[in-house]
Amino acid sequence: MTGGPPLYRTLVNDGSATRSQLPPGIVRRIVSYARPHWRTILFFLITTSFGAAIVVANPLLLKAIIDRGVAHGNSGLVTWLALAVGGLALLEAALSLTSRWLSSRIGEGVIYMLRTQVFTHVQRMPLAFFTRTQTGSLISRLNTDVVGAQRAITSVLQSVVSNLISTVAVITTMLLLSWQITLLALLLIPLFVLPAKLIGRRVAGVSRDGMDLNAEMSSLMTERFNVGGAMLVKLYGRPEEESAGFAERAGRVRDIGVTQAVFAGLLFTLLGLITALATAVVYGFGGNLVIDGAFELGTLVALTTLLARLYAPVTALSNVHVEVMTALVSFDRVFEIIDLKPMISEHHDAVDLPLGRLAVQFDGVSFRYPGAEESSLASLELTPQAETLEDTQVLSDVSFTAEPGQLVALVGPSGAGKTTLTHLVARLYDPTQGAVRIGGVDLREATTRSLREAVGVVTQDAQLFHDTVGRNLRYARPEATDEELVEAMRAAQLGRLLETLPDGLDTMVGDRGYRLSGGEKQRLAIARLLLKAPSVVVLDEATAHLDSESEAAVQQALQTALTGRTSLVIAHRLATVREADQILVLEDGRILERGTHDQLLANGGLYTALYRTQFASQEKSRA
Repeated sequence: MTGGPPLYRTLVNDGSATRSQLPPGIVRRIVSYARPHWRTILFFLITTSFGAAIVVANPLLLKAIIDRGVAHGNSGLVTWLALAVGGLALLEAALSLTSRWLSSRIGEGVIYMLRTQVFTHVQRMPLAFFTRTQTGSLISRLNTDVVGAQRAITSVLQSVVSNLISTVAVITTMLLLSWQITLLALLLIPLFVLPAKLIGRRVAGVSRDGMDLNAEMSSLMTERFNVGGAMLVKLYGRPEEESAGFAERAGRVRDIGVTQAVFAGLLFTLLGLITALATAVVYGFGGNLVIDGAFELGTLVALTTLLARLYAPVTALSNVHVEVMTALVSFDRVFEIIDLKPMISEHHDAVDLPLGRLAVQFDGVSFRYPGAEESSLASLELTPQAETLEDTQVLSDVSFTAEPGQLVALVGPSGAGKTTLTHLVARLYDPTQGAVRIGGVDLREATTRSLREAVGVVTQDAQLFHDTVGRNLRYARPEATDEELVEAMRAAQLGRLLETLPDGLDTMVGDRGYRLSGGEKQRLAIARLLLKAPSVVVLDEATAHLDSESEAAVQQALQTALTGRTSLVIAHRLATVREADQILVLEDGRILERGTHDQLLANGGLYTALYRTQFASQEKSRA
């Protein structure tokens, strides 16, 4: 049971939020999001106030119908007052709909502002943020917490304003009609508030457990329903176990849903019972006052009608501080992300990189991966762990220059720092010491736009969106024509694939491109690179894990992509190493050797050992 009427949601809110320590100034910050909607909020307050006034107007009309019309046999007055009651009912319905529309306008406006701000901010976060962050937690901030924050301005505002005005109006009217009945009604309030709080607290805990179980079940479905997860289940022949595991989780969700429904039913039944008993008490006590001549019959009917409109808002107001704090906590969790400053940002006076062929220079570069406190939030990590400087040092005093148009090959054992070095060229990270320059410009002083235009990257696991071939290609250049897309695909050795695609460029590639082979995905990524036409190309083992036929096609496509461009290539093929103008041999984050293939073989160092283990078999196969 995830929804329910406003009173129910108010009563079952998790009271743990009231124990949260919120930062100072959070209310003022929230108001800044509501400020653009101040006209709508003002209209909403006016509409709500009119609606609250009608709450007391109808019982007073009923009093007049009985005491002034029926008691005196004035049928004309009865008719006109009855029409007035009907008219007020229509007006109340119209005001209620208007209030809900205004509330939705305010709430959805706030949701839009928050979601777009968080999404835009997250896009600016460095790669380290995404390597640490649990995706589900981040999406939850964009969904659950943003909606919770919305309630601080809409549901809470409506609950506080509407219920407060209604309560004050009802109690004031009842006091004017009979202080004795009003006092009795106020004495009965604890009978409503106490059970509501006790049961509400219990339901809040059950609801929290239900949300956790639903999140666990959703996470399981997400993992098993993507292509990789589905393939793993099929390859290992575990569908029965997966079904049993899912059934167990679904059963717990079912059971807790039944518990929620029972508690909710108990709460409403109990409140309805107490309302009926309170009405009976008021009728009994008030009836005797009518007999004694203390007031007229119509006054008693008006008082009992007002009584029915008193307890619901009073009960809601008794728990409103929990609802307000819950909403504020949601806001605070969203602000946590917005306030997380990106480690990589554009300098205020950044300059564009030069056009044309560019040199890449590493000048005394050292690098360590940032720790959790530098790049992420502990609340977004599955298992937060602290690292030390020694644990994460990856590169140490790396210096070299790739001249314009040169091909520089990076070789070394696993973990030597090759991929990290390529990440620095694309400024996915900034060096902790030294500088990376392209075209003589320190990347920390370059504009992001010019850097993205100048550098193109193809990784060993080409990323494709679940979209068409054409849209995946146009991610590099949105304004590209179909003819340019076809030309890029042919240059990337995808001519045959293009002829077999059922819908041509409008063919869907599937989740992460799973409808394509590994070689086709890599060549599509190269076609995207060719469309971008960068000055600097970075290849991170772009032909790794491919069969010989696919590798040959990808290599042919790469020759086109690298021609005339400054290139840094993590090499695992002898042909790439032989063609390199310079080979850098890395180990433990340092450049141990540099030179051409023949020079390094003659030195008899680490490169010679790597050649014997990685490249010699390729040489024999060529022979």
